[in-house]
Amino acid sequence: MRLLDQVRERIRYKHYSIRTEESYVYWVRGFIRFHQLKHPKEMGSVEVTAFLSWLAAERGVAPSTHKQALSALLFLYREVLEIDLPWMNEILRPKDRVRVPTVLSVGEVARLFAALEGPMALLGRLFYGTGLRLMEALRLRVKDVDFERREIVVRAGKGDKDRRVMLPESLAAPLKEQLAHARLIWSQDRLHSLPGVFMPDALDRKYPNAGTQWAWFWMWPAPDLSVDPRSGIRRRHHLYEQRLQRAIKQAVSLAGLSKQVSVHTLRHSFATHLLESGYDIRTVQELLGHSDVSTTMIYTHVLNRGGRGVVSPVDRVCAGALTS
Repeated sequence: MRLLDQVRERIRYKHYSIRTEESYVYWVRGFIRFHQLKHPKEMGSVEVTAFLSWLAAERGVAPSTHKQALSALLFLYREVLEIDLPWMNEILRPKDRVRVPTVLSVGEVARLFAALEGPMALLGRLFYGTGLRLMEALRLRVKDVDFERREIVVRAGKGDKDRRVMLPESLAAPLKEQLAHARLIWSQDRLHSLPGVFMPDALDRKYPNAGTQWAWFWMWPAPDLSVDPRSGIRRRHHLYEQRLQRAIKQAVSLAGLSKQVSVHTLRHSFATHLLESGYDIRTVQELLGHSDVSTTMIYTHVLNRGGRGVVSPVDRVCAGALTS
């Protein structure tokens, strides 16, 4: 078996996501090509360090990308080649950069929403209204949206964890309309006897017909069929993230926003605005799905504390001059 196929097989055995699989295979392939197709068993600390140094010095990759490449190589040696040598723990990891998240004001959020249309507008409001991550929202199934209990269940979020978030009252009606639209697509798929949607954790083998059931259908189905990269089956996928990302980028331009805005910015704004409204940080941590409250603490940097909560001495001087 080819080495890259061994990497894929091991990743799937450990139930890693398709994105992790694509990323690790990309870095392992890049590592091998960088060293003129030399087999990793014939290489070690010197070659790994040389590759990582090239990424940092020549390609100028971000620390997060650098760490991702290192994780892929450590996975290759430990999990695929079953080599665990002391030098693996001695390779230096890049220092994380601390960045203050970009946050939109309530007015800027409203301007952004006004520039979005159709399903993209609803998705934008959902991100801001619930704090969902990009793929958490796009992977929602019909059964995950509970209108009676006014909650959305996030399945296998980051870290393969489930959680519940509120279903905003203002989004209930448009979400039901989206559900009706999805139902029409599901009915057409069933009429044409198309394969069912992708099922997680090999549930399609345990419950062969589950993928064709309405409860498992996507809340945001893609308009066209596509080929499953793992099974090769041509089926209905959820809406592709690139479509939403392009819509957000276009809306930012139309709204005249000068900030660097992405889908994730709406999640940042959700957390910040909740804290500004007086909700405690533990509640926000739970809604965001953070394992550690220290991750959520980054949003305290943009509250009316710290820099924005301090009265500058120049303001006191100017105020005194005006009253004298």
